[in-house]
Amino acid sequence: MSSHSARLAALREQLARQRLDGFVVPLTDEHMSEYVGAYAQRLAWLTGFQGSAGTAVVLPQEAAIFTDGRYTLQVREQVDGGDWQFVGVPETSVAQWLEHHAADGARIGFDPWLHTRAWVDEASAALAKVGATLVAVDTNPIDAIWPDRPAPSDATLSVHGDAVAGRSSADKRAAVADWLAEQKADAVVLAALDSIAWLLNVRGADVARTPVALAYAIVNADGTADLYVSPGKMTDAVRQHLGNAVRVHDRAAFAPALGGFAGKRVAVDPSLSVAAIPLAIEAGGGTILALRDPVVIPKACKNPAEIAGHHAASLRDGAALTRFLRWIAIEGPKGGQTELSAAARLQEFREATGALKDLSFDTISATGPHGAIPHYHVTGESNAPIEPGQLYLIDSGGQYADGTTDLTRVVPIGAPTAEMRDRFTRVLKGHIALATAVFPHGTTGQQLDALARLPLWRAGLDFAHGTGHGVGSYLSVHEGPARIAKPGYAGGGPQEPLRAGMILSNEPGYYKAGDYGIRIENLLLIVEREILGGETPMLAFETLTLAPIDRDLIEPALLDAAERVWLDAYHARVETALGAVLEGEDRGWLIERCRPIGR
Repeated sequence: MSSHSARLAALREQLARQRLDGFVVPLTDEHMSEYVGAYAQRLAWLTGFQGSAGTAVVLPQEAAIFTDGRYTLQVREQVDGGDWQFVGVPETSVAQWLEHHAADGARIGFDPWLHTRAWVDEASAALAKVGATLVAVDTNPIDAIWPDRPAPSDATLSVHGDAVAGRSSADKRAAVADWLAEQKADAVVLAALDSIAWLLNVRGADVARTPVALAYAIVNADGTADLYVSPGKMTDAVRQHLGNAVRVHDRAAFAPALGGFAGKRVAVDPSLSVAAIPLAIEAGGGTILALRDPVVIPKACKNPAEIAGHHAASLRDGAALTRFLRWIAIEGPKGGQTELSAAARLQEFREATGALKDLSFDTISATGPHGAIPHYHVTGESNAPIEPGQLYLIDSGGQYADGTTDLTRVVPIGAPTAEMRDRFTRVLKGHIALATAVFPHGTTGQQLDALARLPLWRAGLDFAHGTGHGVGSYLSVHEGPARIAKPGYAGGGPQEPLRAGMILSNEPGYYKAGDYGIRIENLLLIVEREILGGETPMLAFETLTLAPIDRDLIEPALLDAAERVWLDAYHARVETALGAVLEGEDRGWLIERCRPIGR
């Protein structure tokens, strides 16, 4: 019996001890985070799945793991199909599956600190149809059988200075207070870690690749705030920065504090807060206002200082990536390199900038068939050699104090096939179509998504992930609320209106299972665009990312005149910007790779 099979068996025994007939295991934490600390990696510990989104359900005689299209191949590679059924979302939700698999009278457990209230209501209704019940647990049964479960991080907070933040915390809190007055609310509970970091102009190191601290915050109608965080995380510099208007409490005091709102109106974001929060407030006599976190939109719409920071980070990061692209173009065909060695080399180039705080996510270093797994996670066991004839895909990013980066490039190791060039060029055409889009205020990512897919659709092709996600300012590499995606995409957010100042990724792709993968990703800034003779105010995209797109994979005959103009102009801009900071052979290689297409 494998270790993961043994863990599944142990969980079933624990469920029996807790008088439960099943349990739901989401990949999140008590803040509804996408990326979580090691202590909250319950799904990975139980199943072996290393993706960033998924859920498991364990019943006495069967178990299922739910993932979206990004992980269709990966979950089957990492999770034992003998123990687990593989279920795709959003085609089948957890609640729908439970309705058809839970027994009459079954008690299905869930941790109320790991699910939203909407999920609880949906799952409860589905189970009620078959005479089963959803039961909140006081102790997570995974924790009871995880003997070496890591403790939550004890890293200290740091100050995110006003110069890079662009606004003081006092100014941000005053804006929240104004919002509370408009809503006739007494307070708002902030549970999302990046919201708290942005509001208070602090950063942390409690979640790998995301500079946030494990904390909760309550902002009051007078603009003061209560921060709930482990005392050991505070430093004198952070205390001085927060000032007297931010009262600091032990994180353990947060749950009891929720019972102290009798007769008061408290705003809680239903999508970013776990069910335990509104339930505790209501139990104490408070009234819940289900409203969007007031930090979400101002955090997503970058201010001038944050935009300037992103430009600086993009230049710095683009230079590091270009040095890497030259290195892999030379070393890859020689043999001897692997997915892990290449990822390590790229990190060295980023570290050489002297400004890297962390990677913005685990680098997707994928060669050959692994490139066909959109969110492939290389491990010591899966590490593959980079060999001639393959396409090597590198999706990576850095965390810098002035910005967060995320970009993807593909490099042919040796001569690419005609099919590879065709597919790459179609992906490039979609990338250009989105990058050059001009659209009116109120347009959603859902409305733009097809632009990036149309060149693939015309050849009977598509890709099974969203086209773009929001990116934070030295915060989460996946930031809401906006997305560019098909309707119903599991990542959420495609119906959110796009606004000036938002930064989103542009990353169409193509994946041939068992052979290769292609993705071209740049970050885009939404800007106001005045159209000569136009009557409607418009928005457009400005490309932030600076790095050459591999010309050996482009089939020029497939590009129309406008696409050639965009590509040549982009490469001219890349050459000018990066040529000013690169030296010697790196600069010479850049100039050669950025020459106009067809020359």
